[in-house]
Amino acid sequence: MRPISFLLLTAALALAQDTVTIRVNADRKLGPFKPIYAYFGYDEPNYTYTANGRKLVGELASLSGTPVYIRTHFMLATGDGTPGLKWGSTNAYTEDKSGIAIYDWSTTDRIFDTYLAAGAKPFVEIGFMPQALSSKPDPYHPTWIPGAKNELYSIGWSYPPSDYAKWGELVYQWVRHVVQKYGRSEAASWYWEVWNEPDISYWHGTPEEFDRLYDYAANGVKRALPEARVGGPATTGPANEHAAGFLRQFLEHCSSGRNSATGALGAPLDFITYHAKGRPSVQDGHVRMGIAKNAQDVDMGFQIVRSFSKFQNLPIVVSESDPEGCAACSARVYPQNAYRNGPLYPAYTAAMMKSIFELADREHANIEGMLTWAFEFEGQPYFDGFRTLATNGIDKPVLNLFRMAGLMHGDRVATESTGAVALPSLMKDGVRGSPDIDALGVRSEREISVLAWNYHDDDLAAPAADVELQVAGIPAAAKRVLVEEYRIDETHSNAWNAWKRMGSPRNPSREQYAQLESAGQLQSFGSPRWIVNDEGEVKIHLNLARQAISLIQLSW
Repeated sequence: MRPISFLLLTAALALAQDTVTIRVNADRKLGPFKPIYAYFGYDEPNYTYTANGRKLVGELASLSGTPVYIRTHFMLATGDGTPGLKWGSTNAYTEDKSGIAIYDWSTTDRIFDTYLAAGAKPFVEIGFMPQALSSKPDPYHPTWIPGAKNELYSIGWSYPPSDYAKWGELVYQWVRHVVQKYGRSEAASWYWEVWNEPDISYWHGTPEEFDRLYDYAANGVKRALPEARVGGPATTGPANEHAAGFLRQFLEHCSSGRNSATGALGAPLDFITYHAKGRPSVQDGHVRMGIAKNAQDVDMGFQIVRSFSKFQNLPIVVSESDPEGCAACSARVYPQNAYRNGPLYPAYTAAMMKSIFELADREHANIEGMLTWAFEFEGQPYFDGFRTLATNGIDKPVLNLFRMAGLMHGDRVATESTGAVALPSLMKDGVRGSPDIDALGVRSEREISVLAWNYHDDDLAAPAADVELQVAGIPAAAKRVLVEEYRIDETHSNAWNAWKRMGSPRNPSREQYAQLESAGQLQSFGSPRWIVNDEGEVKIHLNLARQAISLIQLSW
């Protein structure tokens, strides 16, 4: 029989081998921690000013000390303002019997007013085509049913204008009105993005016709406000060859093509947008995320932009970056979307955020935004499986990931982990073998923030990870360091789990609703504590459950 001391040593070595070491070198700066997380969007503009919509806009605006930008579809669509899944309208443009334009900005103003009153800013999507301007005006009002073919969804609002000059004048009058109502400096701080996903069914025209649409829209923006930021083309994921080709031809047109509106060469382009999506599936009865596809889209877009010397330094906003492509596709109908209510969604987003920063560093891309396409849906059951940030006014775990990010300030610093999945492997295969146990470190003058996660593509139960966090680069003069920790997991910052524990009530009582509101907020993990700074380095032990995220903040 082996001596007990040998068995204890063997067990200790095995435990040490299983421990993941995350080391943060706060003296080695990588670049600014841009608030790329502070961008959000959704299909249904008329949800903006509902009671739950206003509540959520206020929460988004307050999650960061920097401006939060909000984007929505259908800002120029014709209709009475009644919202529906993947639909909304403002009736901004109609014509009288003689074809004279009638402008009505009351609903667009109501949307912008909601953002601005909360402290957020519009990321204005210039679209879609008003019925009176559509080259195929009927049928116009779409139908969209989850699970159906929805062949009558992309109809009249997705067609080119019958008169490009009128289209350009509409954009000019809109921006002119915004300047008059909100002031030049305010309007100039917004983004003005032309259209959405013109490489698929959102645009029933040729690429050349889209270029023409862009020319007239950009000219209208600049005529009203020369200092405005205008850009596009908001194409789908560039890892797809067709989408990549569309993005390239658009950039070529903006660089040296003949401008349809002015006759000059090229078109105004102040920022570039495209989309990046993951690809979840159901494997052996569980959800498997597709983070590799999301990263491939981001990377290919960076490469395409970098291939144009004229544009390689322009800001890039990935104006939709999500685990998949349909917020209104409920998990009840699309089971691969069952990741949306719990910690898997924020863990995925944390891993993706670091990947985007790393890809931008590698490709020397000027990344400005990583826009999350998720908001809230009115009149739907609690936690019904839509891609949302809140459900009936109750915040979901993913919103707390953005609250964590909003607490991080300064410069990104070097972070290494023995449990990380290397970026090339993540892009090729996703996270399918060992989990991605990694972190993002950020330093300001007297604070270091470390966002750590235990992510895996497969939504399966697994042992928690034992993590030793080593943070170096703290001034030696700071003898003691204050440690505060926040956590998202099954029992922290998780209203979904709280709702299930109370029996999944369809109509929570007032007391239950208050409990769910509290459970939906970002929660501390343990009490703040002071630890000794050992000649510029501290060590902290973490136990991270699968799909858990932790924010550790050190201050002195």
